[in-house]
Amino acid sequence: MKKYLTLLVLALTIFMVGCAKEEVKTSKAKDTVIIATTYDAKTLDPYATNDVASSNIMQQIYNNLVTVDDNGEVIGELAEKIETLDEKTYRFTLRKGVFFHNGEELKASDAIFSLKRAYNEGAAIKHLINTIDLSTIKQDDDYTFSFSLTQPFSPFLVNMAHVGGGVVLNEKAVTEAGADYGFSPVGTGPYKLTEWKKGDEMTLTRFDEFYGEKPYFANMIIRVIPEASIRTVELEAGTVDLAYEMPALEVNRIEKNEDLAVSEVTSHAITYLGFNTQVAPLNDIRVRQAIKYGIDIETDVLAVFKGQAITATGALSQAVNFADETLTVPEYNVEKGKALLAEAGYPDGFSMKVWTNSKKVRVDMATIIKEQLKMIGIDLKIEVLEWGAYLQGLENDEHEMFVIGWTCQSLDPDLGLYPAFHSTGGSNFARFKNAEFDKYLDDSRLTTDTAERAALFASAQQLIVEETPWVPLANTKMAFGYSKNLKGFVPSPMMYHKLYNLRWEE
Repeated sequence: MKKYLTLLVLALTIFMVGCAKEEVKTSKAKDTVIIATTYDAKTLDPYATNDVASSNIMQQIYNNLVTVDDNGEVIGELAEKIETLDEKTYRFTLRKGVFFHNGEELKASDAIFSLKRAYNEGAAIKHLINTIDLSTIKQDDDYTFSFSLTQPFSPFLVNMAHVGGGVVLNEKAVTEAGADYGFSPVGTGPYKLTEWKKGDEMTLTRFDEFYGEKPYFANMIIRVIPEASIRTVELEAGTVDLAYEMPALEVNRIEKNEDLAVSEVTSHAITYLGFNTQVAPLNDIRVRQAIKYGIDIETDVLAVFKGQAITATGALSQAVNFADETLTVPEYNVEKGKALLAEAGYPDGFSMKVWTNSKKVRVDMATIIKEQLKMIGIDLKIEVLEWGAYLQGLENDEHEMFVIGWTCQSLDPDLGLYPAFHSTGGSNFARFKNAEFDKYLDDSRLTTDTAERAALFASAQQLIVEETPWVPLANTKMAFGYSKNLKGFVPSPMMYHKLYNLRWEE
């Protein structure tokens, strides 16, 4: 009897704790939204990185001088007025009464400080603003400033809408934080960072002095949950409200749950196999092309992505303006691959490392590629790196082959091609250097003529196919699972999403 009563008390205690947890969850549902993502931000300094995970957070805490509306038109954000004085000169008038998270009012001096810092220190994003002539920057008053470019640059204003382009930082906050600024960011956005447990979760809190419409949720928690099945379990349990990057198997499971919903978007992201073209034997175009022939891309994409991707034909998503529609999926031809390797002096093949991070589709793709390249004599060793270490290794030039993604975060192809392939590009992890390619991109920036830009971009894309610094694999579709009570989520093909429009409806 005593044992029975003990068990009964224990059961009642568990029930009461469960009810308490449910009560807490329900009571917080209206002021806290919980997002599950696949990996953590690297830094929240917009000039120190150009990765999607970091951009997703920075989208919530910063504002830019300009933004792009739903029609693809550039409009003011922090800038109340944008004037194009001539083909190279711009004047911006800032909104008055805009405050940073530290209580400082936004001033033209902050915008000027930010542009200069981006130019001088922002290696990852300098391609966005590297045509600014710093000597021409002029402050007219507390809210107005102007500057000229060194040359006409047709996508300049579009680039300024990128989270690392025209974002405005607070000079005092950056100066005081020094090297630690990326972990204590200060923006003007609707949310501010209040806690960051690296590799685990981040807490953002509503900024009540935000100049625009206040977010519905007082708090936003971003949790790092690499395993997709666990993200699904958390969605089902109600401990996560929105989960990023759900694979096909999980989507099927979510769609069967009447309390959950799914949104999908064909992104501007390309998953690709990259080569460090400055490292032997990958510095030989014949070796790179041999590897391309040794991969059955269409079969691999179908097997790995299970319908959540389109086989890539080039370095740009077909949704991006001026993407070359004449490109086709590379031929799978083992014999050609072997012949090219022999011609390059590797009749018996060679061994090499291929890097990736823990994202399952990338690991799976690397695994399949490893098995296929055995057929032409190449022995790959797969190394799975933590995301921050992976990016740092790429920046430090420690890599050989690598599987990763690249997103054109604009409808204009300049943002897809210039940083990834131009010899001065901040995300040129292939270390691709080609004067002819550089000229195509440089010339495309000088003209606003649509036909001329189309021809230049087509030539650039064809050259990438020929030189093979990448093997484009998949143009990915992204799926997101979320509670049906969560409204206002609109996934962006740019892969960083505005979350401050979310709201809760019982």
